[in-house]
Amino acid sequence: MLLKFVKKVEDTRRKQGQRFQLHYIIFFSILAILCGAEGYRDIERFIEVHFEKLKRKLKLKWRTRPAYTTIRNIIQGINKDSLEKAFREYSECLETLDNSTGLKCIAIDGKTLRGSFDNFNDKKALHVLSAFLSHEKLILAHQEVESKSNEIPAAQELIKELGVEGVIFTLDAMHCQINTFREIKKGAMMR
Repeated sequence: MLLKFVKKVEDTRRKQGQRFQLHYIIFFSILAILCGAEGYRDIERFIEVHFEKLKRKLKLKWRTRPAYTTIRNIIQGINKDSLEKAFREYSECLETLDNSTGLKCIAIDGKTLRGSFDNFNDKKALHVLSAFLSHEKLILAHQEVESKSNEIPAAQELIKELGVEGVIFTLDAMHCQINTFREIKKGAMMR
C-alpha cells in the first residue's frame, strides 16, 4: 500500500538515462531505515542483501543494484513538497478513530534534526514540526520551521493545513497564543 502512494511523488529527473525508478528508491530507503539504516551506504547494503528477493517480489527489471552515490543523488533531488503530499495522503488513508472515546488527539511537537547543520556553509540545523495522531501512533504531517523563525508560526500553518475538526491538540506551552487558538477554531469550522 505504501508503494502506491510513493509512486505519486513527482520525478523531476530527465527521462534520458534513468536506470532506477524513483518510487522504488524511496520505498527501499524507507525499508532500509526501518531496519536501522543511517546513511546512503546502509541503504545500498540493504538493497544488496535483499536484491534478488526484491527483484522477484516486485518484478523489477533492474540488471544491477544502485550504488550509494546514485541513491544519494536520487534522494537529494526529490521534490520535498511532492513527497510530503504523498506522505500526508498515505497517513490520511491509515487514519482511524479511537473507538473508545470517539475523539482524536493530535500532538504537535518540534525537533531539531541531528546532523543537519553545516558549519562550513554556516547553515543552522533543520528544525521540523510533526503532527502525531497519538492513539494510532501515526505521523500525519511535517512542517519545516523557517531558519529565521520559530515553532509558533509553523505550528499555526500546520494546524491550518490539517484542517481537522473534533480534535484535541496538544502543544508545548509556548503555543499558548491567541493566533494559534484562532487557527484551531478556523480548522474546526472548515468542514
